[in-house]
Amino acid sequence: MAAFGTGGSRAQVRGPSPGFRFTLYAILSIVVMFLDQRHGWLEQARFVLQGAAYPIQLAVSSPSAAWKWLHESFETRDALRAENQRLQKQQRELELRTMRYEALARENGELRGLRDALPPVAQRWLAAEIVNIQLNSLRQRVLINRGTTNGVFKAQAVLDDKGLIGQTTHVGPWSAEVILITDPEHAVPVAIQRTGLRTIAVGAGDAASLALPYLPGNADIKTGDMLVTSGLGGVFPAGYPVARVTEVHRDAVQPLAQVRAIPFARIDTDTEVVLVWFRPEHPAAPAPASATGDLKVGNAALQPQPAPPPRPKPAVPDATRTPAPPVPTPGSPASPPAAPVSTPASPAPSAGRPPAPPNTSNSTAPAPSKKGTPAPAAAPAGVAPKGALSAPTNSKEPAAGDAAPTVAPKRPNSPTPAPPDATPRNP
Repeated sequence: MAAFGTGGSRAQVRGPSPGFRFTLYAILSIVVMFLDQRHGWLEQARFVLQGAAYPIQLAVSSPSAAWKWLHESFETRDALRAENQRLQKQQRELELRTMRYEALARENGELRGLRDALPPVAQRWLAAEIVNIQLNSLRQRVLINRGTTNGVFKAQAVLDDKGLIGQTTHVGPWSAEVILITDPEHAVPVAIQRTGLRTIAVGAGDAASLALPYLPGNADIKTGDMLVTSGLGGVFPAGYPVARVTEVHRDAVQPLAQVRAIPFARIDTDTEVVLVWFRPEHPAAPAPASATGDLKVGNAALQPQPAPPPRPKPAVPDATRTPAPPVPTPGSPASPPAAPVSTPASPAPSAGRPPAPPNTSNSTAPAPSKKGTPAPAAAPAGVAPKGALSAPTNSKEPAAGDAAPTVAPKRPNSPTPAPPDATPRNP
């Protein structure tokens, strides 16, 4: 037993404990993530690994591509001829529609007074094929066979023939990864075409719906509204179709409405997409996302124009003001003389009382009150008494053709009662 124990035993070298290794690897991972987040040290490594992994991804998807090529190669001649006729008919319809659109654009430019029509916002485009697809509830991405060697850059708009697809996220030398608008991590600044209301469309995690979670409950949106890009965010230009609203739910206890929309793009069936380059000087080009200062592009020829003169206000007749007498013109018939105004006869002096002295001024002299207190002296002609309301001295009558000024109606003066006895009594 002793010989067996000494001869069969071997020295065992034990490494570090599992806890120590876990702690070491966790610290190393945290340091690498921090350096990548702050300084982007792993961006070059990711670029090289993506270029190295592209042939493997291409080889994995090659069986389906080879089967598709064989199927297309052995199609019958009748099917190809029918498809050719259908495409020719569609091409003729599109050409007629394009000519009509050009005529409408030219007419619109003439009506606006523009000499030269604006160039299209898309400067150039490049077709790309989808070689790999990742469609699940947490990740909506596709891989295309175009990279930096073709001029593709990060955050570039990707479209198809129906609408918006997404934008590039990771770009390699021969391939690029595209995040779809239905990805839960993607958001698109959109506007409702009917009202112009701007909001954000967020991916819902499936290839057939978008969510609009930031609309209030009283927002003007309804089923069937079309969503287009608003031009904000610095990626997508304004006016490109995105989705159509299908569901609008409003709850009295919820401040936000629940809105769903279906994308126009055929995300789950597309095999080819289009990468687009836009003109930065075009008015519909996407605005930069971080525009904190002055913009680098603009049109210096646009200057403020003088404001148009205000419209004259129509004359409003004044019902409370007596119209001025017409001014006689040469050749017009003379107006009939005015009828004499009858004045009331002065009462005869009573017996035993001396007659009143004749009035030599425009106003009658006041008489003392019954208690012997003299009444205030009457103001001379042309001077208003103190405390009485007088009309402004610079007022004048409106001339013929002028608008009659608005005059507030005057309240009639209440007659002042005469004293009971205006004749002084002898003591």
